[in-house]
Parts: sequence; C-alpha cells; structure tokens
Amino acid sequence: MHRFRTIFLLVAVAAALSLPACSPGEKSYPVHTYNLGERVELGHIVYTAFETQWLTQIGEAPSQRIPQNRFFLIRISATNSLGSEILVPNVSVEDDNGQTYSELSDGEGVPQWIGFLRNVKPAESAQGNVVFDAPPRHYKLKLSDETGERTAYIDIPLSFGAETPDITSPVSAGKQPPSAPISSPGTSAVPPKQ
Repeated sequence: MHRFRTIFLLVAVAAALSLPACSPGEKSYPVHTYNLGERVELGHIVYTAFETQWLTQIGEAPSQRIPQNRFFLIRISATNSLGSEILVPNVSVEDDNGQTYSELSDGEGVPQWIGFLRNVKPAESAQGNVVFDAPPRHYKLKLSDETGERTAYIDIPLSFGAETPDITSPVSAGKQPPSAPISSPGTSAVPPKQ
C-alpha cells in the first residue's frame, strides 16, 4: 500500500510539473505567418514588408562596408494605431534551421534606413529598410507587438533580385491593360480582322 501511494504521489508531481507555468491572467496568442506584401496587425502596430534586397557591400571605396555574410535589406512599414506614441520593437530573421539574425543597429550607408530606435506618434508610420548581416537563405521576418506579447512572421522567399510583391489597387482589379500588337521588323502591326 505504501508503494502504491509513493508511485501515485510521483505521478501526480510529474503531472503538475508538466503543466504550463502560466498564471490564470496570462493569455496565449496564436502565431501566424504572412506573405510578403500582406498587412500584419500585432497589438497596436500594423506592419507590412514590401521588398527585399541582397547586397555584397554598402557604399563605395574607401568608406564601403563589407558584411561577414551578405547585407539583407527588407523594406517595411510600421504604423501606430494607438492613441499615444509607441516604440516599434526591433525585428529579426529566422532561417529554416531556426538560426536567428538580429537587425543591425548601424545603418550607415543603408539606403532609406528606417532607424534602430523607432518612436512612432499616433496614426503615423515608420518606413524604410531594416538591415541584417546574414547568409543568403529562405527566411521568416519575426515581428512583435509593442509589449512583446504577440508575435508573427512574414515569409521572405530567397531571391537575389529586388522582390516587390504585386499589390493590386481596387480600381484596377480585374481589368487588363490594353496591349499593343506585337510586330517583327518589316511587318505591319495591324491586328487581324475578325
């Protein structure tokens, strides 16, 4: 009987230790992954990542900057939807193996650098490039809300050209622009009769 009680007590302690260490007031938020160009709402910050660029150097000799890997620029926008000024948190990128690279605090020479400390007033946005020193790979941009409680990712495909997502305006949605007839040199560009 004593042995049964000891085993029962050990099982009960193991079960209690395996429960999450959350107090009743703490909330768990789902983590979503978005595509490049999609609007991401986290707390009172609305993020959008527009394009990416890989650089082997920033600037020209003799003051050029050379990365350990490659400079990886991601153009983002972060809009404050709160009624007071907020500090937009720094971001990072994470590869498929879980390796994380934090954004660089030195933006010297980075075109349209967004800055490292981003105080944003109500209904205003911070826009520009965040920069990383990372090897060329597929990444997810890790974002968080102003409190650090909520997290989301933006999928960043590996591309060595400037990657700009197609953003369709509501006016032009569903309309095809007129195209000019294709012609070879010495031929007429008159469309065939129907």
